Amino acid sequence: MLWAVLSGFILAIAAPAMHRALGRASGLALGLLPACLFIYFLAELAAIQGGGQRVVSHGWVPSLGVELSFLVDGLSLLFALMITGIGALVVVYSGRYLAGHRHLGRFYAYLLMFMASMLGIVLANNIISLFVFWELTSLSSYLLIGFNHDEQRSRRAARMALLVTGLGGLALMA
Repeated sequence: MLWAVLSGFILAIAAPAMHRALGRASGLALGLLPACLFIYFLAELAAIQGGGQRVVSHGWVPSLGVELSFLVDGLSLLFALMITGIGALVVVYSGRYLAGHRHLGRFYAYLLMFMASMLGIVLANNIISLFVFWELTSLSSYLLIGFNHDEQRSRRAARMALLVTGLGGLALMA
C-alpha cells in the first residue's frame, strides 16, 4: 500500500526527464502507473466487497509513536479507483492536449504529485497522515492552478487556492 502511494511521488520526480526522453509518447508511458494502480486497487475489491477492510502501517517517527497508516475499506477503495482511473485518463489526455508545450514535463510532475497526494488522503488512517497528504494536495493544486505562471490571473487563482486549502488544513488540525 505504501508503494502504491509513494510511486506517484517517485514518478512525479522522474516525469520531466521521461518527457524529455520519450517526447510525445510520454503521456502514454506516464499514464501506465495510474492505470496499474487502478488494477492494483481493483484486485483489492474481492477482499473488501463483503464489508472487510485492510490496514497497513509503517513506522514513520517511531520515537514519537507516529505511524504512516493506510486503511482500505469500501469508501476509500471507491475513491482510490476514481483517483487512479481518472488520473490515468487525464495524464494520457493532457499529453495530447498540451502537445508541444515547453513545460509539459513539469505539468506531468504536478499532476502526478496531485494524484498521489489525493490517494494518500483517501487512504490515510490517522490524523497526522491525513494532514500531511492534505498539505501536499494544497501544494500540488497551487502548482497546477498556477501552471501558466506568465498570466496574472493564474498566479492570483493559485494564491487563492493555496490560502483556502492552507486554512482548511489548519482547521483540520484544530
